[in-house]
Amino acid sequence: MTTAVLSIGSNLGDRLALLQSAVDGLGAAVTAVSGVYETEAWGGVEQGPFLNAVLIVEDPGTDGRGWLRRAHELEQAAERVRAQRWGPRTLDVDVISCHHPGGREVRSGDPELTLPHPRAHLRGFVLTPWLAVDPQARLTVGERSCAVADLLDELAPQERAGVALTDLVLQF
Repeated sequence: MTTAVLSIGSNLGDRLALLQSAVDGLGAAVTAVSGVYETEAWGGVEQGPFLNAVLIVEDPGTDGRGWLRRAHELEQAAERVRAQRWGPRTLDVDVISCHHPGGREVRSGDPELTLPHPRAHLRGFVLTPWLAVDPQARLTVGERSCAVADLLDELAPQERAGVALTDLVLQF
């Protein structure tokens, strides 16, 4: 069974409903859902705050490319427009990491699908909800496997402080 960590975010429209559409679209593949966090936009583009969450998904027939394809399908269903890098979006679904049965991490340097996600270790809005849903989570950065808790501790205080747990809940 292939397991993946997906980061979902929205800062346009009904943000919670758009996050819920991703959970619903993945259906029975979803095994865990983090709380919903509100964060300032990342990447230097002036825009409104995001709602973010992390999903753990499993499917025996889906590999890394399959998860990416499903992510793009969810974004298309939410009418995402890719007009500006790191710009506002109805729904963003990123494949953060993917593991084969037995826990072996999928590694890919393909520009279309780089695994693990090359900037996940820099993003509090990924690490904080991931750690909340999987306290033992690990992410490969370069050639070393790191505890997500340690990566979160290494972030600048303002990056960690900018990730606020809300009372909103995603149903699965």
